[in-house]
Amino acid sequence: MRKTAAKLLAVAAIATSLATVATVAAGTASADPSVTPAAQDIVSAGSDTTQAVSTRLSTDYNAYLTSIGDTTSPRYYSWDATGSTNITLKSGASSIVRPNGSGAGITELNTSGSALDVARSSRAPKSTDPASDIFVAFAKDAVTWSANSGGHAPASLTAAQLKGIYDCSITNWTQINASLTNATIKPWLPQASSGTRAFFLTAIGNPTVGSCVQDGPEENEGVDTRLAGADTVFPYSVASYLSQTVGGHSTPTSAPGSLTLRNVGTLVPVNTTTNTINAPFAASAFGRVVYNVVRDAEWTATNAHGTALRAIFGPSGWICSNGTNDIKSYGFLPLPAAACGSTTHS
Repeated sequence: MRKTAAKLLAVAAIATSLATVATVAAGTASADPSVTPAAQDIVSAGSDTTQAVSTRLSTDYNAYLTSIGDTTSPRYYSWDATGSTNITLKSGASSIVRPNGSGAGITELNTSGSALDVARSSRAPKSTDPASDIFVAFAKDAVTWSANSGGHAPASLTAAQLKGIYDCSITNWTQINASLTNATIKPWLPQASSGTRAFFLTAIGNPTVGSCVQDGPEENEGVDTRLAGADTVFPYSVASYLSQTVGGHSTPTSAPGSLTLRNVGTLVPVNTTTNTINAPFAASAFGRVVYNVVRDAEWTATNAHGTALRAIFGPSGWICSNGTNDIKSYGFLPLPAAACGSTTHS
């Protein structure tokens, strides 16, 4: 019991330290484009996890073009996962329902006549994705589970225990350890199109989600009031947590609140010396690559559109060559040079 309490105090101390840093560093809000993108511009939408870093990268890429006097190359813009229900991606396009999440972004990318050029995805390709979708890698993230500071959850759960919680064969903390509080566990999942949701479930062993599990909150938003309480369990992007805390990129809605990251078995998600994703955790089944998804025909095209896509997202593109600082600032790990801009598909 004393060991468990000590671990929880350590987790809480880490969270307090990170929150203090975040308070000092003013929050930087992500946002929709401040102008209507032109018809030839490159626009992205989809994943909540990568929206903030994508907004930063797009802003810095456009500033780079301006700095070199390039007035003709397509600019790059990123639309948030949440906000007004309907959005017009670029000039001359029809209004669409805002894609919220990796799955929704990929679906929109493959809708006939869609003006979307890039779907942000925090998950890898699935067999159900069109083979014509190209997933272009740009950073490394990891996903762990979180619980509210001061609650009943232990500092660590194994992948098997997490699978049991989400298939509802484990419903009480005493099934984890008899010394824990006799209370009903309350597992939550992000909304259905979330790439973080899909990835987390795969990482813990693909449970058949049980009836005890509730869903609906936006991923990586610990301030959602539905997640309050001593018995909440909720998956969380480690990069998003670091971005919101040590990176200072929190917003009133995009913040951990009292949720703190927890360990998976002996794997610790955060290196508290460097305030980065812990390398062994990133190398485990809970580490993931995040992507920008494009249509193959456009990615390989020799016209201005294809050239622009590769100039931004390709192995020699601006993100892989110049985006490292932005990627780190938003909590992600840069990919090795050989991996950044690499492509895969279902």
